[in-house]
Amino acid sequence: MTPTQRTVQRASRHPLPRRTVLASSAAAGVGLAATTRSQAAAPLDSSGVFRHGVASGDPLPRSVVLWTRVTPVPEATPGSGLGGTAKVRWEVARDATFRKVVRSGTITTTAARDHTVKFDASGLQPETWYHYRFVSGGVASPVGRTRTAPDGASTPDHLRFGVVSCANLQAGWFSAYRHLAARDDLHAILHLGDYLYEYGPGEYGYGRSNVDVRPHVPAHEMVTVADYRQRHGQYKQDPDLQALHARYPFIVTWDDHEVANDAWREGAENHQPEEGDYLARRAGSHRAYDEWMPVRMDGTASLDDGTRLFRRLAFGQLAEISMLDLRTYRDQQVPTPLVDGAVDDPERTITGRAQLDWLKDSLTAPTQWKLVGNPVMIAPVSFAQVPKDLVGPIDDVTGILPRDGAPYNVDQWDGYTDDRREVLAHVRDRGLRDVVFLTGDIHSAWACDLPYDAATYPVGDSAGVEFVCTSVTSNNLDDITGTPPRTTSLAVEAAIQTSNRHVRYLNFDDHGYSVFDVTSARAQMDYYVIGDRADRNAAATWSTSWATRSGTNKVIPVDRPLAGA
Repeated sequence: MTPTQRTVQRASRHPLPRRTVLASSAAAGVGLAATTRSQAAAPLDSSGVFRHGVASGDPLPRSVVLWTRVTPVPEATPGSGLGGTAKVRWEVARDATFRKVVRSGTITTTAARDHTVKFDASGLQPETWYHYRFVSGGVASPVGRTRTAPDGASTPDHLRFGVVSCANLQAGWFSAYRHLAARDDLHAILHLGDYLYEYGPGEYGYGRSNVDVRPHVPAHEMVTVADYRQRHGQYKQDPDLQALHARYPFIVTWDDHEVANDAWREGAENHQPEEGDYLARRAGSHRAYDEWMPVRMDGTASLDDGTRLFRRLAFGQLAEISMLDLRTYRDQQVPTPLVDGAVDDPERTITGRAQLDWLKDSLTAPTQWKLVGNPVMIAPVSFAQVPKDLVGPIDDVTGILPRDGAPYNVDQWDGYTDDRREVLAHVRDRGLRDVVFLTGDIHSAWACDLPYDAATYPVGDSAGVEFVCTSVTSNNLDDITGTPPRTTSLAVEAAIQTSNRHVRYLNFDDHGYSVFDVTSARAQMDYYVIGDRADRNAAATWSTSWATRSGTNKVIPVDRPLAGA
């Protein structure tokens, strides 16, 4: 999404009908910060040694990635290259008081890896909650909590994720993270991309005038590895993000803004020649991401072993999730005005051949639910009926929507239709069921069927379903148009749904988060919206819920959210 410079507007959100309001609460450290006798010699951090918090991710049945960063001396700030070697002790325990430590060890870190600490804590038990912490220089970190995945042969009753994407620090406070951290019913957090943004202050913020609720650091667009490290460090000091990382393991993928807007294999819309070599820029971004995120790349938590991010995580026989990378291997988006057949060219790819074959293999997994962490929408969407005066604002939200009347967002799978055709044909030809794409990117909430032929649907079958979560803070339609929520957008949503019968739900206005739950009988997505992004104490409100019953490959509305929040 390319930032625009317009007039500021904004007030509080108007509630939608039939919503359940959740009280605003400070969630940082909920149930986590326990002081024990063993910590007496290592006081809780008041010196800022662990100022970037703790995190875990990519849970497997017997291991999970643990992460932190140390600041051994005050000048050893992110991206500075300063500070010497630091020794860090880690402990994993079955209890918050650390009386039942099950694994421990010592690891060293240096400025060469920006003083981050990341490793696989192994030898754990499946489907088990653990607490973890770090000690360095006689100072103890905050305590984190994490959970391993079920054993491969097990049949868990359910699996529940918090689902988020598109968190622009300049555009507001991360209230969505705060509300998810206050819950006690999740197993992990699924972050579908745009964990951070590359822009400098004044370039992309809150509303039509891009007001900086919190200006980015460094005070310019990030281009070098030092820039990316510094920006990651800024985001990791947000208290709501810290609380959520400490509360649950994350399962992440990147979209474009982790490098630059509308990235593709050899460039990006927001990369200019004067900014140097794009591949060097991307390499620096990927290096910082590997250092700062609790994720396995190329299958390990080690650095310097590759940058392959697409991977699978299984949760017993109930579900397997395949996390995609739709930026590193894709061809450049087709230029506009569109040339006939350009988006259908079989030589063009969004996944790359190796990843596409890997995805098709994933969809034949023996697990019941085949979940796909999908950074950009796969459902076909025609914008042909959208009023012409709203094409520009929608483009500002969705990314690349040609303003010459062409009806597609060519940054999505709509710009690479042969890859989508191959995936859906694979599902049809093998009679696969219970395929669910979980998607971010588009700063709006959707629930869609995935028709084999959108032109004739609902005549014909659906290959699966797609649930799209909205943005944590990044601008959506009413932010760009300056109109009150649920006014102008209603006409746009109606026009899109008229042209796209498989789009069952669409909300172009609200920010927030989702909760996704899967059982053997159904998969359900609850949509929550927050109030004003500029209010750091904004409340959250349940908006709507959609589900798909096992074997149906279609979405249906649900009249209440999941129990157990």
